[in-house]
Amino acid sequence: MVRSLTVTVSRAATFVIAAMFAALVVLLSLWLYESYHAAIRRTEERAIAASKIVSTNASWINALSAQTLQRIDDALGPTLGIATDEVKNINEAVSNLPGQVQAYVVDRNGRTLLSTDPDIKPIDIRDREYFAAVEKGAKTFVSGLLVSRLNNQQIFVFSRRLERNGVFVGAAMVSFQGSDLLRDVWEAVSLGTNSTISMIRKDGELVARYPAPDGPLNMSKYVLFTDYLLSSPNGTYEAISPADGEHRMVAYRVVEGTDIVALASADYRVGLVPFRNDVFIAIAVMALAAASSLAAGGWVRHLVKRDVKKSAQLEAALEDNRLLLREIHHRVKNNFQAVQGVIRMQLLPPESQKSLFDRIDAMIAVHEQIYDRDQFNALSARDLIPSIVDKLVSAYSDNVSVRYDIGAFDLRPEQATAVALLVNEVVTNSLKYAFPDGRPGKLEIAFNKVSSRRSLLTICDNGVGFDTSTVRKGMGSRIIRGVVSQLRGSFEYKSTEGTHFIAQVELGLTD
Repeated sequence: MVRSLTVTVSRAATFVIAAMFAALVVLLSLWLYESYHAAIRRTEERAIAASKIVSTNASWINALSAQTLQRIDDALGPTLGIATDEVKNINEAVSNLPGQVQAYVVDRNGRTLLSTDPDIKPIDIRDREYFAAVEKGAKTFVSGLLVSRLNNQQIFVFSRRLERNGVFVGAAMVSFQGSDLLRDVWEAVSLGTNSTISMIRKDGELVARYPAPDGPLNMSKYVLFTDYLLSSPNGTYEAISPADGEHRMVAYRVVEGTDIVALASADYRVGLVPFRNDVFIAIAVMALAAASSLAAGGWVRHLVKRDVKKSAQLEAALEDNRLLLREIHHRVKNNFQAVQGVIRMQLLPPESQKSLFDRIDAMIAVHEQIYDRDQFNALSARDLIPSIVDKLVSAYSDNVSVRYDIGAFDLRPEQATAVALLVNEVVTNSLKYAFPDGRPGKLEIAFNKVSSRRSLLTICDNGVGFDTSTVRKGMGSRIIRGVVSQLRGSFEYKSTEGTHFIAQVELGLTD
């Protein structure tokens, strides 16, 4: 029993600790889930804000280029000649362009006529896309990323078709060094060391990027152009960069009124730094919780073993007490039987002797039930009363049958003795006087609760009945009155189709 208790308590404690640890794991998982998505949202929000700044700058560059090319066109006059070996300066027409930006004018043969570049050389640009496009009829054009033939720098070019009298006579261009132009913007948006900002043409050609890429790049097969731009002109997505293979969170935005898409890309790993910090904290908390759970489990096991040991000691002591009480009640029974032996040796009338024996037997029955069933604090009324009545019926008459209606409640030992004596006296009277000449008869004994503290005992026979006023008041009557008084009750006899004994007593019974 003790070992079973140890296992049960240990399992219960283990279950509670495991349940608490599991609850902590669930809470930490939910917290990490929210932390991850919060980190993603913050990264997206920063990238979106940066893409708006890039878009604004791209719109400004586009407007500035258009205005500058218009002024160059206006400044050239009604005619445009053929280039010679001398390239003229047009600084006055482009005085408001930012640094590291150069302007050029070429004739219809793609040869340079005018330039702001002091290191300009006469070169042929007919193979360049930005010249070929306007030569074929496009009014303006923005190039993809190029490598300059003059200084090997990465550039991009805005070009404008020049016409005189409806005839193509050349092109005006402004050239930007992309990485230099976007550096200040990249520093302003402050997305982190591994972030990028870019301008891309709607056909997928990279226009400019910071940090600078290895070279020109066509991104038309990239997920931005195959998926996202088809569904929305702006948004965010997570992808691997085709330029450098880095994992980033990208925000894109079509620059209104242009063929340019502005991008801002935040390093995915940098964006997840807060989440990784939370993961570290969660792991630390879980490790601490696991260690605490193990320690708590060990301590609980220690306490359980200690308590079980004490319980075993108490149980052993209790069993010793039971043995002592059982022995006491057994000796009391033996003493009652010794008294019966002494009574037999006295020269008493048989009837008086039999009455004494019956009363002593009733008290013996109480002690027998106590030590036979280890019911030291409470005795079952349903077991006690039949044990008394069946012996009396067996001793007085074989023609009397008994029917019981006794509630399932317990009596304290001192109450049990009083009830046993009361039942003994009433039943003995019925068996002795209700069925003369050995006639058959019936006894009905009912004992039930009528309230929390009051109980009703009825003992009825279908015998000849009697007139209570003519009955001699002997020892039996005095015992009945004394026992009922001890139980703080009252009783009465009714003689209707036999004799009915009815007593209400106060027992304070327990179910």
